Amino acid sequence: MSHDHAPWDAAAHRPASDMFEPAAWEDRYSGDESVWSGHPNAQIVAEASRLPPGTALDVGCGEGGDVVWLARQGWTVTGADFSANGLARAARHAVSAGVAARTDWWQVDAHSFGSGGREYDLVTTHFLHPPDGGMVDVTRRLAAAVAPGGHLLVVGHAPSAVITQLSESHRRAMFHAEELLPALPAGFEVIAAEERPRTMTRDGVTMDVHDATLVARRRPTEN
Repeated sequence: MSHDHAPWDAAAHRPASDMFEPAAWEDRYSGDESVWSGHPNAQIVAEASRLPPGTALDVGCGEGGDVVWLARQGWTVTGADFSANGLARAARHAVSAGVAARTDWWQVDAHSFGSGGREYDLVTTHFLHPPDGGMVDVTRRLAAAVAPGGHLLVVGHAPSAVITQLSESHRRAMFHAEELLPALPAGFEVIAAEERPRTMTRDGVTMDVHDATLVARRRPTEN
């Protein structure tokens, strides 16, 4: 997803589990108006700008803001999401941006996806929030798709007292970056596991939030 607003805006009055269910997002993406800004997320810009372009997988790509930005930087990108409506929007975004040739699309549920042996130089996801600590398992699946020498970037909302309208179930779906470390298999080195401050505007109100950010690198295979 690519946000000016937090993803809980889409489901603030629904159970947190709805934020990770296809039906809720198919409905969200069924209208005519864009849901997100189309701009890339801050942490993908910060991290991918330091890397040479290669192949990338963006899981939970939504309307494709991060996919399009990566493609513009020279990456070949697969955008993955469980929403067919979201992927259709993302594909149109890539066409309008002139980067369709550098993108492809994969409808898959992050709860259960496997890369099928495919590996990427960068695997990333932003603001996936499965309930009940499910992000650890998602991170494990993402790590399996990282090529030797490649990078993993996982970003989510750290628990915050600033967002007062959230239910307790929504808060439990948030996570600290260090909670994801057990998901990393052998052969990965942690570059960063931290909460990075960011200013967000919601309903005309500007607030300081923190992005839980895990950056890890899979060590190259030794010959």
